[in-house]
Amino acid sequence: MEHRLHAIRRRFDRSAKESYDVHARVQRVMADKLGGSLANRKQRAGETRPHLLEIGCGTGLLTEILLRDWPDAVITSLDIAPAMLEAAERRIRTKAPSAAANQRLPVSFHLADAEAWAAQAEPLSFDLIVSNACFQWLGSPQETLRHLRRLLRPGGLLAFTTFGPETFRELHESFAAVYRSRGLEPQRHGLPFLSAGEWRTQLQYAGFAEVWEESAIRTEGYASVSEFLHSVKATGASASAADAPRGLGWRSLFAGMFREYEKRFPAPEGISATYQLLLLQAEVPS
Repeated sequence: MEHRLHAIRRRFDRSAKESYDVHARVQRVMADKLGGSLANRKQRAGETRPHLLEIGCGTGLLTEILLRDWPDAVITSLDIAPAMLEAAERRIRTKAPSAAANQRLPVSFHLADAEAWAAQAEPLSFDLIVSNACFQWLGSPQETLRHLRRLLRPGGLLAFTTFGPETFRELHESFAAVYRSRGLEPQRHGLPFLSAGEWRTQLQYAGFAEVWEESAIRTEGYASVSEFLHSVKATGASASAADAPRGLGWRSLFAGMFREYEKRFPAPEGISATYQLLLLQAEVPS
C-alpha cells in the first residue's frame, strides 16, 4: 500500500513540475463539466455558507472553478503530491482577487492521502465533496466511499468525475493483438477503470440514497502513438502496469503495439485515443 502511494506521489510530483496543464485537456473538460453540474446545488445552498471538500485538487483546475462559483464557501482541498499543491496555490493566488501574496488564501490546502484522511476526519463536516479525475486512483474505493458518506451532512452531495472502462480502448486492443499474435494470453496495461454501474453499486452500498450518473465518449487526436503515451505520462498515468511475459520483452511488446495502433486507429492528426468520461452524483438523505 505504501509503495503504491509513493509511486503515485512521485508520478504526480513529476507531472506538476513538468507540463501537466499543457497535456490535461481532457481533465480540464471534466472539471468544467463537474463544475457546471453543481449549478442546481449552488442555488439550493441559498444564503448559507457551505463547507466544500475537494479530493485530489491537482494543479487547481477544479479549485479555480469552485472558488469562482462558490465565493462564500469554506473550501478544503487535498492532494497527495506536494508539487501539485504548490501549483494549485500558485493558480489560486494568481486568479483569486483576494489572494494577494500577503493575504490568507480563500482555499485551505492540505498535503494528504485522501483515503487515510477521510477515515480520520470529523463526521458531518461537509455539505459538498467533489473530485475531478481522481477516483480511479483509489486503492479501496468501497471503504473510502463509506468514509466520505460519513463526512457529509444530511442532504449533502458527493460529486465526482472519473474515467470509464472504454478509456484507451485503442491502446488495449493494440496490446492484445500483439499478445495474441505470439500465442500469449493478453495482459492489461494501465489502470483498470470501473463502469458507471459499478460505481453506482458501490455508492449505494456506502449508504447514498440517490445516485445519478452520466457517461460521454471523447476522442482525442495525437500526432503519433509516442506523443499519446507522452501525454498520458505527463498527466501522471502509465501505460505499462503489467509484467512483460516470458519470451516477449518490453521493446518487442511496445514496438508491436505501436505498429498495431497505427494500422488499426489512424486519424487526420495521426492516431486517435478514446476517453470515457463518467460523472456521478450521490446524495445523502436529508
